[in-house]
This record gives sequence, structure tokens and C-alpha cells, in this order.
Amino acid sequence: MTTLRLGVSSYSYWHFTPEVTPLEDVMEAAAQLGLAGVEILHQQMASEENSYLQSLKRRAFQLGLDIYNFGIHQDFVWPEVEKRQREIVHTLRCIDLAHEMGIPSIRINSGGFRKGGPFSELIAARGWVEPWEGYTLDDGFNWCIDALEQCLPHAERRGVMLLLENHWGLTTTADGMLRIIETINSPWLRAILDMGNFYFEPDIYAAMQKIAPHVWLAHAKTYPGGGTVFTLDLDYTRIFRILLDAGFTGYVSLEMEGLEPAATAVPKSIAVLENAWRQATDK
Repeated sequence: MTTLRLGVSSYSYWHFTPEVTPLEDVMEAAAQLGLAGVEILHQQMASEENSYLQSLKRRAFQLGLDIYNFGIHQDFVWPEVEKRQREIVHTLRCIDLAHEMGIPSIRINSGGFRKGGPFSELIAARGWVEPWEGYTLDDGFNWCIDALEQCLPHAERRGVMLLLENHWGLTTTADGMLRIIETINSPWLRAILDMGNFYFEPDIYAAMQKIAPHVWLAHAKTYPGGGTVFTLDLDYTRIFRILLDAGFTGYVSLEMEGLEPAATAVPKSIAVLENAWRQATDK
């Protein structure tokens, strides 16, 4: 049976509330739960000082955990060159941070045509893909592709994979993701499948199947207690089969996005995913 490499995103313990859950606490919880590793959010870091970076790496090693991905945010969809350059500089900086912590990959966002207003309105608008007046969808893709192409040489030098996630905007659809990945066609650019973020696709499983050959990391969304934004009833066994049939060998990273406290919701989610993996690999 193919081994499940299951880890947890630090997002599972902190949903951008004012009081930030320390990454060290997430590592302790992951180790106690017997997980293989953790994915850490840039916004959850207490500092970018080298001493702090090395303390995280040291603690993970002591606990027997891999830090397998670095979750960062950027948005390459800007008509102004200087604003796109700001996002490129941020991404290059985060590649360096990942390298210093020994993290082999970073999460990449495409960005999109922002509408403003609360997230609920953006969901109601079915993602951030409608172009602004005077611009086209092609403009957005060209801006994003150009920015990523500027980041990739540094990623290769540092040995850090760029993993494009289906995180709204231009990547709201599988076709949008494929357009970026296949146009760039670099061995240093692959995909993250967020199991909950093909929300607007007519058939979420067909969308997952399209990108599965490019997926190096899977975000397993769970919603104990109901979702903080929306709730999906996902067939994790079916998703794992899709990924495995495409040759997936990477980490499955739990992103618990429910209202239930993480202390109980994360162990429940682990049990669900482990059971689904057993069913998916039961020949």
C-alpha cells in the first residue's frame, strides 16, 4: 500500500484571527498527533530574523517533522508594472526564507481581478476572474506568467519549488491553472491541489483530474463544525484515487477550515483522511 505522508498546515490552528497561534505550538501538536510534517504560513511567523528561522528548523528536526511547504500570499494581477514588481520582490524574498529554513517548496497564488468588499461578496461573484473595465483576461494571465517567469530562475538557484494553488482569481478553474503551468513549462513550477477551492467548477472532481498530473502537494480541506466561509461534502477517497492514478507521491496537508476548535477538529480530520486513504489504496 502506498504510504500516506500526512501533515498539517499551521492554518488549521489559526484562521487569521487577531491572536496568532505560534508556529512552535503547531509543531508540538503535529508531533503529538504522529504527523510527518508541517506546512507553515508566512503571515504566522513571529519574525524574519535568521535566528528565528533557524529556531523553527531546529525545533522541527528535534520533533522529527519535515517542514514541507511555506504558504505565502502574492497577487501578480496589476496593470501597473511597479505593483507587479513589488509582488515579485516579495516572492523572491520568500524563496530566500524557504531556502534558509530548508523548506523545499512555496505556495504561489496567481492573483486576480479584485472586486473589493468582504470575502462573502467575492464568493458571490464566483471568484476573482472578471476583468476590470479596459482590460482582458489575457492581460491578467500575461502579467502573472511574466511575473512567475521572473521568479523561477531564483527558485531554481535556491532549490525551492514554486507550487501554484487553485486559490481563486486566475486559478479559480482548472483550465486557468493549466494555462499558467503549461505556458511556462518549467520543472520548477508545479501545482497544489486545494480540494475545497474548485468550488465554482461544474464538476469539481473532473477539475481535479485535469490538474492531477501536475500536483506535488495536496491541501485536504475539512470543515468540522461547519466551514468558516462555506462547507463542502468532499469524497476524499475519490480524490485520493484521482491523485494516485496520476502518480501523486507528495504530502497531503490538512487544512482544517471548520468552526470547531482545532484541538478536537484536527484529530477528527486526521482520522477521516487516514480512513479515506486506506479505502483509496485498498486493492
